[in-house]
Amino acid sequence: MITVDFRRFRLNQGARVLDAGCGAGRHLSEAFRYTGVDVVGVDLRQEDLITAKNTLKIMEKEGESGGGSWLIASGDITNLPFADETFDCVICSEVLEHIPEDTKAIREIVRVLKTGKSLAVSVPRFFPERICWALSESYHNEAGGHVRIYKKKELMRLLESAGTRCVAETNAHALHSPYWWLKCLVGHKNDDFWLVKAYHRFLVWDIMKKPLLTRMLENILNPFISKSIVLYLKKGG
Repeated sequence: MITVDFRRFRLNQGARVLDAGCGAGRHLSEAFRYTGVDVVGVDLRQEDLITAKNTLKIMEKEGESGGGSWLIASGDITNLPFADETFDCVICSEVLEHIPEDTKAIREIVRVLKTGKSLAVSVPRFFPERICWALSESYHNEAGGHVRIYKKKELMRLLESAGTRCVAETNAHALHSPYWWLKCLVGHKNDDFWLVKAYHRFLVWDIMKKPLLTRMLENILNPFISKSIVLYLKKGG
């Protein structure tokens, strides 16, 4: 499931992309498809890093990569092991809501981005996320879970104070919000509940097939109940 719209970036040959908090590599692998683009993924979860690494290896083997290089590293995005202005593009998707020291993390992802280059940040949208918190105490109280709900203006202020300016914003994944409301209602780890299983199968089908009808429906619903908000920013100027 891709949250960030890569068409908003200029990923030319030789560009370096950082996925900060890459997880299993969903955005990392998408960037790796671009011709001559070098990708770096950083995360703390070893099992996710292994999955991301295996995905990139398969892409190389099957000829699905753009021929660039890749690096997967264990690291904390509040203390990134890279020099200032290393990357042409930084992606931080569905990460900041998990981090107690979010201001420090934001300073770091901006620090390693080249001046004038692109940053994409996505977080859960306030209203749908607030419903999840209201429906389930355990949803946000588990270790490693969400520690805050951002309002858009608050997040933009944090990012702009770190030296970026917002150039665009989008909403994404409206069809996923009811799924998470349902999970919170029946127990957010109760994946065996029949309606949860049925909705999950629908979402997987939608992601894989991308039928026109559900794409149109999601575009209609995104302004109202999108699961995520995505901010596109430039560093400096």
